[in-house]
Amino acid sequence: MKIAMLARNPNLYSHKRLVEAAESRGHEIDIISTLRVSMNITSMKPEIYYGGVKLVGYDAVIPRIGVSVTSFGLAVLRQFEMMGVYPLNESVAIGRSRDKLRCLQILARRGIGLPVTAFAHDPKKTDEVLSIVGGAPVVIKLLEGTQGIGVVLGETEKSAKSVIEAFRGASVDIMVQEFIKEAGNSDIRCFVVGGKVVASMERTGAAGDFRSNMHRGGSSRAIRITPQERSTAVEAAKAMGLNVCGVDILRSNHGPVVMEVNSSPGLEGIEGATGKDIAGMIIDFMEKDFRPGKVRTKGKG
Repeated sequence: MKIAMLARNPNLYSHKRLVEAAESRGHEIDIISTLRVSMNITSMKPEIYYGGVKLVGYDAVIPRIGVSVTSFGLAVLRQFEMMGVYPLNESVAIGRSRDKLRCLQILARRGIGLPVTAFAHDPKKTDEVLSIVGGAPVVIKLLEGTQGIGVVLGETEKSAKSVIEAFRGASVDIMVQEFIKEAGNSDIRCFVVGGKVVASMERTGAAGDFRSNMHRGGSSRAIRITPQERSTAVEAAKAMGLNVCGVDILRSNHGPVVMEVNSSPGLEGIEGATGKDIAGMIIDFMEKDFRPGKVRTKGKG
């Protein structure tokens, strides 16, 4: 296959590993810097240009779209889809996962375990929002946050109200979730490829930090998950429509709850913790799933 990978930084571990895995299997792969693309949106004749050259002949595209460029990145991916190029993850599925509120609403509709979550626009509803999630302590999240940025623990009613009101004063959209104390500042990253959990690791936050993100100084180790956790991760990926994703789960007293579904999960932590060739598994899946023009949504929705 001739593969395009949408990525801004070719030197990231994940991107280098995917290139290595693709090339070792005889594929041609080009890294295309997402923001340097231009598009010709013409009826029945979509085109993409990169460095002034029209991109042609690509069979598949691997979207590694950063959160900060989601809107433009999805527009580029939709253009590839309209040209009949097979996407590892479709634009509609990525869009669902990047909208944290929509993601949780879709998971809730499927009956997938979630922490109790509240959302309101009116700053006067702070008391009502806190009441919905059972009171402090609560986790307050920016809807646009990533890698643990924009996630705050409100340990008391007073501190939670102060944080919520500060965000509201800045016209920032947030959601408030119950704090799963029994998780012990750890979560589980389940890596799903083609409807199967191919690897899982437990991530534990740095000392004094309830966030377990590796980017925040946390540690990780391989872990054996339960059948219920495995089923939860697979169902979450299916609900989003994602072929490849990281599903982040907390172990609560009422079973596994999904915190996030990441459509561009990093490979360094999971490969380092488990010793598995996740990049190779992704390319192997693409080889089996690929069909010319195989795009369910054609960029719509």
